Amino acid sequence: MAKYELTLAHLYGNLLNTYGDNGNILMLKYVAKQMDIDLKIEIVSIHEPFEPEKYDLVFFGGGQDFEQKIVSDDIQSKKESLISFIENDGVILAICGGYQLLGHYYIGAHGEKIYGISALDHYTLSQDNNRFIGDVKIYNEEFGETYVGFENHNGRTFLGKGERPLGKVVEGYGNNGEDQSEGAIYRNVYCSYFHGPILARNENLARRLVQLAFDKKYNA
Repeated sequence: MAKYELTLAHLYGNLLNTYGDNGNILMLKYVAKQMDIDLKIEIVSIHEPFEPEKYDLVFFGGGQDFEQKIVSDDIQSKKESLISFIENDGVILAICGGYQLLGHYYIGAHGEKIYGISALDHYTLSQDNNRFIGDVKIYNEEFGETYVGFENHNGRTFLGKGERPLGKVVEGYGNNGEDQSEGAIYRNVYCSYFHGPILARNENLARRLVQLAFDKKYNA
């Protein structure tokens, strides 16, 4: 029996699972077990409250525009509780659509504005007849770590106040193909366009997320 316990909320896990990104949860569970931690998983979906005091980590994946529009409408009811979780240094991994919906808005495939919860100060524009697709490598100077993965996104995301990139693009496109940024970090929120899933190829990042959640819960 594990010595410690953490609880993860999988936001809209029954709706958002593009490119097998649910594999990130399997990797978090694997890393936690190595650290003698039992990671419990709960799906929090539409018409269900998000109770910030219950959770130590959150995973928020992506999907197609249809599913993400459903999530965009529903997540407004969770906005205050999610912002409270974030501002209290709760740990979140957000990938692609989840990343976009934590920001102000993103522009959908048909030019519609799909609103996020403005928990982070970024926004996402669309591209006409183009996607950023291929292998991607970034370097995080703060941690001295390189992350590798695969990106496939139409969105062009621009970071705002209080955000720093997950890393600087070495290969690939990143957030927008212009400023060499990829992903975002705000407090204990980590965002990325890496599919694959990201944590399966970057175990050091998985360990960082679990350690952050552990330290916060157990005052380590």
